[in-house]
Amino acid sequence: MVSTSLDSTGVDGLLSRLVSVDEHVASRYPGASSARQPVHTCYVPANDVDADTVRWWGQEALAALDEHAPQARDFMEILGLEPQDAEAVHPRVRRKLVEEPVEDLRIDFEDGYGRRDDETEDADAERTAGVVAEWLRDDVAPGVFGLRVKSFETPQLRERSVRTLDVFLTKLLAEWGELPGGFALTFPKIVDVAQLEVFVEVLELAERRFGLGHGSLRFEIQVETTQSIVDSEGGVALPRFIRAGRGRVSGLHFGTYDYTAACGLTAAHQHMAHGACDFARHVMQVAAAGTGIFLSDGSTNVLPVGSAAQVRYGWERHYELLRRSLEHGFYQSWDLHPAQLVTRYAGVFTAFRESAPAEAGRLAAYVSDSGGTVLDEPATARALAASFVRALDNGATDPDEVAEMTGLDESRIREIGRL
Repeated sequence: MVSTSLDSTGVDGLLSRLVSVDEHVASRYPGASSARQPVHTCYVPANDVDADTVRWWGQEALAALDEHAPQARDFMEILGLEPQDAEAVHPRVRRKLVEEPVEDLRIDFEDGYGRRDDETEDADAERTAGVVAEWLRDDVAPGVFGLRVKSFETPQLRERSVRTLDVFLTKLLAEWGELPGGFALTFPKIVDVAQLEVFVEVLELAERRFGLGHGSLRFEIQVETTQSIVDSEGGVALPRFIRAGRGRVSGLHFGTYDYTAACGLTAAHQHMAHGACDFARHVMQVAAAGTGIFLSDGSTNVLPVGSAAQVRYGWERHYELLRRSLEHGFYQSWDLHPAQLVTRYAGVFTAFRESAPAEAGRLAAYVSDSGGTVLDEPATARALAASFVRALDNGATDPDEVAEMTGLDESRIREIGRL
């Protein structure tokens, strides 16, 4: 029998003090979400939203593909893809643009919409709610959809923000009968935790009024002010913002242009690859790690429109930036124009296919406990499996291809990704 020297009662008393820590960690850091994360969010001004918006984005993206990159070799020339990747990705991009061009869409009542008189915004809030109900009836709604309300910056804006949400929900629930799955809100330009606290109480009030389940109205925090990174007291703001959300925060979405402008950057330097943006995104990653909250990068306003040369430049820039986002662990970002969907899916699909062979080998070695040339931890195995789960969800691959690469079926891949 092994001998010990420490008094067990004393040790038990010391270790028992950590029970509250365990409870805190389990509550605040539940781990990765099992929900599907969209690869992008398309922002559409509310006045432009109609019954054909989702179809139109797909049709316009397909038209851009057919005009400027009809063959796989065009992806090789424009985006620098390897021949095998171009041949595999090009038909998948076309299929995606036909079957599911938009994964996430936000009806924008904020910057993209501007300030209009109350009668106009009331009418647009009610009309777009009816449009969403029509999407749902026609089974053309994106997997995630909702609206970006106005900020709480001024008394006028916050009153208008709440009224727009009220009008929209009143009409949507009257038309559809319940809060649809995939409904999301985006709350912008936060400079103080009190704004979030009040917004959450507004959502609680709405849930009681409409008979919705507690916590059913969730939202994304738009990280686009310097005060959402470092608060007025010099502390890191986002953990406090997340706590103030009371479990309702589903995502942190970076706002490229408002944030860089707030940092004092001139227009020539306001882009996603600037070091100021990297700092903000790293803070976002640390704040959201282990919480199950999704991260989204921002957008580029260099659009692939105009002449063939302009389209090519817009695609090259978009592809470069979204690949950079993926490399930094941001698997979602904004798209502002239908033609960006071409490079959105080309970039997402190619990134997966470039890394898949090595990741498949490591995952197979982990599952078989055979070791291999890289010794992976369980957390890394989760990340490896998560890469395949994302690719299955977004169309970059299919179950048969995954099974061929890893020797694992889809259910096992998804199981490992949730460990």
